[in-house]
Amino acid sequence: MKNNDWKDRLNIVYSTNPDFAYTTDEKEENETLPKQQQKLRVSIEKNHRGGKTVTIVRNFVGTENDMKELGKLLKTKCGVGGSVKEGEVLVQGDFKEKVIELLKKEGYTQTK
Repeated sequence: MKNNDWKDRLNIVYSTNPDFAYTTDEKEENETLPKQQQKLRVSIEKNHRGGKTVTIVRNFVGTENDMKELGKLLKTKCGVGGSVKEGEVLVQGDFKEKVIELLKKEGYTQTK
């Protein structure tokens, strides 16, 4: 079924060309790799964070929703806040060892 949402076509001039095909500039989301193939990297960062320590999970390949689910799981298991943005999962605090342990329990075997 074709997505025909009018909100995607705001500010578009009408075309009388019968062969006109409207395209959007949306990028396609990557398909989520299986957990065993994910090569996640966990690091701790303090720069540009107002002196606060943050644990960062990088290199997740998949959809935005799957990344948000992973972030929610890590935040609830660590009992802290955080966010998911720009392809990274941010967990507030120094939880590198705990995050690596949780990821390995979940099946992400190539985590460092």
